[in-house]
Amino acid sequence: MEILNLFWNLFPVTLVQGLTYALIAMAIMIPFRILSVPDLSSEGVFPFGAAVAAALLGAGAHPLVATASAVAAGFLAGAATAMIHLKFKVHSLLAGILTVTMLWSINLRILGSPNAPIFGIETLYDWISPAILTSLSLQIAAAALLAAVLVLALWWVLQTDMGLALRGIGANPQLTPALGVNLVLYTAGGLGLASGISGLAGALMAQSQGYADVGMGVGMLVNGLAAVIIGEAITGRRTLLRQIAAPVVGAVVYYQLASLALALGLHPSDLKLVTGVFVLLTIGWPVLIGRKVSGAGL
Repeated sequence: MEILNLFWNLFPVTLVQGLTYALIAMAIMIPFRILSVPDLSSEGVFPFGAAVAAALLGAGAHPLVATASAVAAGFLAGAATAMIHLKFKVHSLLAGILTVTMLWSINLRILGSPNAPIFGIETLYDWISPAILTSLSLQIAAAALLAAVLVLALWWVLQTDMGLALRGIGANPQLTPALGVNLVLYTAGGLGLASGISGLAGALMAQSQGYADVGMGVGMLVNGLAAVIIGEAITGRRTLLRQIAAPVVGAVVYYQLASLALALGLHPSDLKLVTGVFVLLTIGWPVLIGRKVSGAGL
């Protein structure tokens, strides 16, 4: 009973957290599922967006301008990853690692220190309604509304000519250029879109918690992958809308499961280990099953 009470008390907090980090899961899903270009740069773009927003807010910029700038900065980081991958013939995974590595130093330059508080400065939440940060119900509503808007917007975009071109690159990157699609331009745009969402998530997180930190993106990639995998297991991938909604559903479920694990006594330091093992087993299970079946046939 005590465990259930603890879990229930944490439920609203982890729901807000899950809906916010759903943006990261969505940003991870786009390159992995839509473009078929594995990208690791979200782990560096998330604090990059937070750093840009915090620095601009500290300089007196309007919260809307600071947040939009974080999105634009994230887009440029994603486009840079695409250019490293395509122009320098570097594997997309290594290109993402290079981007994350370089962004660490850039974030330190932007903030001037490993972290920067923005307490007492008007944020986007204050500009919309000062009551948001004092009410969990309003935070849940705002986060859910933002997630729903992004899902529907992405669903619409991916059905336009531009979106069909992006999906074509993911389905067959060799054939798509023959159909008149600029592979470099659209890949840069697709990774830029994903990283723009990561930058938005970072900016919102910094404004909700009152500070930006260069290390706030550590572990985001594994958490996002876990959310995508869980979401796809629940919603499936048969339609485009289900594929896009999967990261949101998965993020909410993942953070509730994490909350339950902590309520059951799991040490917080072990959560990353458990998440990594879960992702590894989920990815490797079909391979293990396939080998078992093949071996039985032999």
